[in-house]
Amino acid sequence: MIAELTFYTTEGCHLCEDAKTLLQQLLSDYPDQYQVEIVDIVCVDSLIEQYGTRIPVIKQNGLTADLGWPFDYKGLLRFLGENIE
Repeated sequence: MIAELTFYTTEGCHLCEDAKTLLQQLLSDYPDQYQVEIVDIVCVDSLIEQYGTRIPVIKQNGLTADLGWPFDYKGLLRFLGENIE
């Protein structure tokens, strides 16, 4: 079963670029386990209000918790419940 993630971001956000690199690594390491939808918060006022000062933010669909910056790859894996060696 593929876990669906939502990546809240916006253009010109250098922190978002760093987080995108971590997501690319995740998709490379776990190609059959995750799918990522990218959402630009600028398109929806309520998303700007909710995430504007916290982006980049990753949310696993179906869960209420989200992961806001700062985080590293190990933190991302912990958030997703992956075993870290």
